[in-house]
Amino acid sequence: MISKKMKVLVENSSTIRAMFEEGKRLAKIHGEENVFDFSLGNPNVEPPETIKSSINKILNTEHPNLVHGYMNNSGYEAVRTKIADFINHKHNLDVTQNNIVMTCGAAGGLNIILKTLINPGDEVIVFAPFFGEYRNYVSNYDGELVIVPPDIETFEPNIEVLKEKITAKTKAVIINTPNNPTGVVYSEKAIKELAKTLLEKEEEFGTSIYLISDEPYREIVYDGIEVPYILKYYKNTFICYSYSKSLSLPGERIGYIVTNSKMDDFESVMSALNVANRILGFVNAPSLFQRVVADCIDAEVDVEIYKRNRDLLYNHLIELGFTCIKPEGAFYLFPRTPIENDIEFCQEAKKYNLLLVPGSGFGCPGHVRLAYCISYEKIKKSLAAFEKLAKATISK
Repeated sequence: MISKKMKVLVENSSTIRAMFEEGKRLAKIHGEENVFDFSLGNPNVEPPETIKSSINKILNTEHPNLVHGYMNNSGYEAVRTKIADFINHKHNLDVTQNNIVMTCGAAGGLNIILKTLINPGDEVIVFAPFFGEYRNYVSNYDGELVIVPPDIETFEPNIEVLKEKITAKTKAVIINTPNNPTGVVYSEKAIKELAKTLLEKEEEFGTSIYLISDEPYREIVYDGIEVPYILKYYKNTFICYSYSKSLSLPGERIGYIVTNSKMDDFESVMSALNVANRILGFVNAPSLFQRVVADCIDAEVDVEIYKRNRDLLYNHLIELGFTCIKPEGAFYLFPRTPIENDIEFCQEAKKYNLLLVPGSGFGCPGHVRLAYCISYEKIKKSLAAFEKLAKATISK
């Protein structure tokens, strides 16, 4: 028999993945070209050409033991130095390799941070809507997830409710900007208010409250929007970064954590992150791709492709009568559902071969997520199906 905890997790397995599997089933019936799968945030933009060149160069010119061998738990020193220098240049900071831990993507980073910080019963606060796996990550370490409900007009952090939610048991707050599923980028004003609140609550309770910023979409932004760099605003800060979206490398599971040197108990925290990396089974971030991302530190994907998709789909939904905030980043739309039950709405959408993800899976019922990281041609072909869906639901 599997463990009781795993039995619950299996029964409540990801809605997103379930919808993805449903897409494959429908494709066999109707043909792939007639199924419009907006369920999974799998980048469709190709990685920069320099990635392929870098892989070949590293494999052909460097010693195999250097490319594939063991390393410091935090990752190759030269790689971490290259990343630290890049951060310093881009954000006017002074971090070093000692602030960096290479990780198996942002998910690996979040898990070793929570393993480092959380005692059973500690509380971790998230802002709805939030990436559903946060619930499982916190549960992994017997923490308690505390949800701040959304301001559905802006989807920025609801600071007044946050003040009520923080207790002496609060150990961490997780934010995600640009946000999955809304595409909202938290403003500098919101970040400053958040930092001020956490400082006040640390003083009130005599505790350390850590801010964890989950940032796999940092580079996917539109219209000149800038994403505030959290280390500048609050000392007890971790940033979890991933190259999954910025370089279209989701299957390579490569990313890093960067920490603020001024955080409470910095040395112990960094030592614990290294040990957590090993005992959770990640051990090290993938060796080849550590070297690849360092070699391609300035590379970027063509964000204009996502912007073109966003504009086509967003404008069409608004014309049909849907209510939706315009994304400033990431590659998701999060419209309100015309009928109250978002799960029923997604079932209705399937009648037109539209695969959408209910907002309740993100802690925000009455909405639905659409991942527009698919081809422009497929989105264009889907527009008629959205028209049928609108006629069937908006008039109700």
